[in-house]
Amino acid sequence: MTTTLITGATRGLGLETARRLRGLGHAVYLGARDPRRGAEEASRIGAIPIEIDVTQLESVDAAAERVRSESGSLDVLVNNAGIAGEQRPPAEATIADLRRVFETNVIGAAAVLRAFTPLLEASAHPLVVNVSSAVGSLTLNAGPGTPWSMIAYPASKAALNMLTLQYAHAFPRWRVNSVTPGLTATDFTPEPNKGGSVQDNVEVIVRMSTLAPDGPTGEFHGNDGVVPW
Repeated sequence: MTTTLITGATRGLGLETARRLRGLGHAVYLGARDPRRGAEEASRIGAIPIEIDVTQLESVDAAAERVRSESGSLDVLVNNAGIAGEQRPPAEATIADLRRVFETNVIGAAAVLRAFTPLLEASAHPLVVNVSSAVGSLTLNAGPGTPWSMIAYPASKAALNMLTLQYAHAFPRWRVNSVTPGLTATDFTPEPNKGGSVQDNVEVIVRMSTLAPDGPTGEFHGNDGVVPW
């Protein structure tokens, strides 16, 4: 059975990914900062609740030790935990918000990758999916018609994409990719830009979490195909 960990999985795209992968037969560790909520959501879909706060190294290490003791390896890691921050334009952005967003979206993802590397190495077919965003694309932001004018969130997703590339190069046996589900109607998305449905937009995460051993690696994918870096 495929063993999968999804961080930030108590709602939205993370929870829907957990539900979909459970339906495909994965043993899913549903990552949650709040153990009570994690247990409730995991019970509803037949997943395994696991407490993990990606901003706390002790929590990340404890989660890795638990997966090691219970499963021995990890086949799929979905780095989904993330925050939007204040999404202020450059003239209004604060260093405090930049630090807070990077702590979760970049350092948190790096901490999880570090802690779970031995367990992924123990898998016959390791997959890593970093949930990024098109706003982190340097190419799309460089265009004259870019709709985005903010600092913390796009910068954090651009940095997450670099983690994807570095891990893909360092571990050629793994399949390591970034994905952008697109603007999605969840609590994460501020009004009025609610976007597409969770059920539709989660497709790219599920697809990249179920790649064959010869599937793509070191790429950035959206629901409509490859996204430029």
